[in-house]
Amino acid sequence: MGVCGTGKSTVAKALSDRLGAAYVEADAFHSAEAVARMASGLPLTDAHRWDWLDRIATAAQAEPGRAVIACSALKAVYRDRLAATLPGLAVIYLHGTKKLLADRMAARADHFMPASLLESQFADLEPPSGPEVLAIDVALARDEVVARASDFANTVLGTE
Repeated sequence: MGVCGTGKSTVAKALSDRLGAAYVEADAFHSAEAVARMASGLPLTDAHRWDWLDRIATAAQAEPGRAVIACSALKAVYRDRLAATLPGLAVIYLHGTKKLLADRMAARADHFMPASLLESQFADLEPPSGPEVLAIDVALARDEVVARASDFANTVLGTE
């Protein structure tokens, strides 16, 4: 989880491959209205996110074995909503400086989320804490981020 530009999709896909787990891309569960709203530079509200979170949790629950979800899950209530369907949910919190993330977002051309929404994401962000949370600075090399995430997943969730 984390704000836009942290590499959630890239890291989650690499982690799912490494763990032999299913990959669930939260962006695929946004409604057309939500995507259009974000593409026009308007942030989503809580009301826009509840059904989206439920669709993500249902999709992850339907997967056999473990699933790795790439999802912003910016607020504690969003993570709680996912965990209500997905007991034992562990969180890997990808974070970085606004400058680094804005630069990354400016460099990507194939995403509906404009860099102008980065500030609203930081405004909504409630960094997670606890024993089932690992925070990783995305200024690290991608391979190092994935290695730390994999070690954490295997330690906290165990191997299947």
